[in-house]
Amino acid sequence: MLTPRGRRYALDVRKALTLLGDAADQQSGNGLGGTLSISCTPGFASLWLCTHIAGFKEAYPDVALHVVTPRRLDDVSSGDADIYISFGLGHWPNHSVELLCDIEFTPLCSPSLLNRLGGLARPRDVLRANLLHLGDHEDWSRWFAATGVENTDAESGIMFSDMNLVFSSAIAGQGIAMGDELTSRKALDEGRLVRPFDIAIKSPRSYFLVKEWAKAEHPVALAFSAWLRARLADSKAGKAYARTSSGE
Repeated sequence: MLTPRGRRYALDVRKALTLLGDAADQQSGNGLGGTLSISCTPGFASLWLCTHIAGFKEAYPDVALHVVTPRRLDDVSSGDADIYISFGLGHWPNHSVELLCDIEFTPLCSPSLLNRLGGLARPRDVLRANLLHLGDHEDWSRWFAATGVENTDAESGIMFSDMNLVFSSAIAGQGIAMGDELTSRKALDEGRLVRPFDIAIKSPRSYFLVKEWAKAEHPVALAFSAWLRARLADSKAGKAYARTSSGE
């Protein structure tokens, strides 16, 4: 039977072994291990993050990734998330907030719908199809104002709660969506969506990287933040190249 002193010694040994095990885990792969939970808006998650995320896993194979979607695009209330990719105005008190990218919206539709309509010669022609909305009618109202289209019913069409549903409907030729080139780039490159007009409007909301201050400097969160910035920079460079190549 261990004496009280012996039990204390055994406890100290177990703690030391645990610390050594954790240190070994941290030194595997690229020196980072552990779990990272990412809360990301559904559209950004499925249309951009999920098409790039394997690159982070290849660089940091010992990091276990969890990707979840919030109830609202600007929701950073989940206590289980380590990092948030949120779409909003940038006002999250008591959080570390970093601008990831600004967004411009423009009408997008399928080539089949464009052919059925006989083309879209002027902005008002979009009213010949269903307008597809995400959550509200604000983006279409602002685009009509920017293009000088008056006396329109911007609230006509179909309302969706998820950007995936908006894009699925647009790709299926059910109407015209208001989308951005960041999340729609793959569909545009593959010809599943086309951009009938060059006119775009800057969104009042942007994508932000949001963290609780207590988690902001965690090594895994810092590594993911650096990777995310680099991949978004590559995406922007690719968009600029695509525009130059097409003569825009």
